[in-house]
Amino acid sequence: MKASDMKTMTVLKYSPLFAGLLLAGCSLAPAYKVPVVNTPAAFKEAAGQDWKTAQPADDKNRGQWWTVFGDSTLNTLETQAQADNQDLKAAAARLAQSRALRQAASSQWSPQVSAGFGPTREKPSPASLELAPNAPTSSYTLWREQASVSYEVDLFGRVASSVNAATADAQQNEALFQSVQLALQADVAQAYFLLRELDAEEALYTNTVASRTQTLDLLQKRFAAGYTGELDVARGQSELESAQAQALGLARERADAEHALAILLGKAPADFALSANPLQAVTVSIPAGLPSSLLERRPDIAAAERAMAAANARIGEARAAFFPSLNITGALGYESAQLSHISDWSSRTFLFGPLAGTMLSLPLFDGGLRKAGVKQARAVYEEQVADYRQTVLNSFREVEDGLADMRILGQQIQTQDAAVQAATHAANLSHRRYQEGSIGYLDVLEADRSVLLLQHDAVQLNGQRALAAVGLIRALGGDWAVPEKTAAAQNGTPVQLAKAQ
Repeated sequence: MKASDMKTMTVLKYSPLFAGLLLAGCSLAPAYKVPVVNTPAAFKEAAGQDWKTAQPADDKNRGQWWTVFGDSTLNTLETQAQADNQDLKAAAARLAQSRALRQAASSQWSPQVSAGFGPTREKPSPASLELAPNAPTSSYTLWREQASVSYEVDLFGRVASSVNAATADAQQNEALFQSVQLALQADVAQAYFLLRELDAEEALYTNTVASRTQTLDLLQKRFAAGYTGELDVARGQSELESAQAQALGLARERADAEHALAILLGKAPADFALSANPLQAVTVSIPAGLPSSLLERRPDIAAAERAMAAANARIGEARAAFFPSLNITGALGYESAQLSHISDWSSRTFLFGPLAGTMLSLPLFDGGLRKAGVKQARAVYEEQVADYRQTVLNSFREVEDGLADMRILGQQIQTQDAAVQAATHAANLSHRRYQEGSIGYLDVLEADRSVLLLQHDAVQLNGQRALAAVGLIRALGGDWAVPEKTAAAQNGTPVQLAKAQ
């Protein structure tokens, strides 16, 4: 045979293998593109606000945004939560799992090599030896030591799609970890401010109890001197006990809030205590930036987008099931009927090709199984697209809510402070006129009740504004740096937040 003929036969013999290698890595997944989301040019609630525009960047490390409040105790609590919170540790473990799965998927790119040693006991049939049907055959032991290699040529991108899906899953879990981290930071800050709000309410009622105790003493002296009636004393006693009951109720609420904060810090409630410190007015102003920046900054949006990418890759994986798969296998080693000759050169053996089945396989009929798999993969992708768009819409709503809360609460606090001042002035006048005998004690009680109610509402509004500030920062994705924070806080002026550069 001519050399050219032999070369032609060799090419034809291995042409399926060469074609497979050329097709390797060809992906059947649809070209991935992030769905278009209608993004408003600006937040409605941010119109007319004199704020510096934020410049977000998703690749920046999320900063310690809670330092904008200038509270060293809060800073310490946030650090403890980052180190010991169990939900955050669980999220980190889920992230590690997804990265391991991605590594496992990537291992399909490499040949799988294994080694083995051991005997097999065989008795061939007469037919396999071309003997008469009743001819006797003997059993024998065959010893083997060999290395096996298997490799799937990625003809139509099944492995590539699998790796892409696992990579997107890992990235999704990383974004979800950041989302859990941001949620934890916000939860700790809000639990802390709630505790401080309750401290302020307790301080208010403590002062009220002290004031009403003094008033009751005065009433009892006036009653003993015949200047007032027993009814005024009874009313004074009732008001005092009412204030004491309110103080006890606040103590119960504070205990519950302290226990909840302890859990966020990864501590048993019995091992955590925070001394009382009434909430001070929170005056930070938070710039919303552009709505489109949320798509870069919020980790839950990033997670939803990565879920879409994974679902898109799995469409390609499902499509690849319609096409042939090429699995190259081989074994090289030694085999001998005697263990003592297992390592002899004459005992060497090799196998090229699958141990069972065929090297190149193509499913022909499966009753619609593969078609159903593609439909399911497409439906999952459509679900992820809808979830992504809904996540974006919810993020816009949360920011708008936060901006509205900050704006309206600021106006409410100003109005409430003015109401407290007016009520306090009226109460002072009523006390003076009562001492002069111009009015009855019931008028004094009404004036004092009005002051207490308005002061209580003012404390709650300050607490709501602190919670709203944290909620807005969380809605914007966190990661804020505050220029000249300390000087602004000392001067009592609003702090203008700018995005970390």
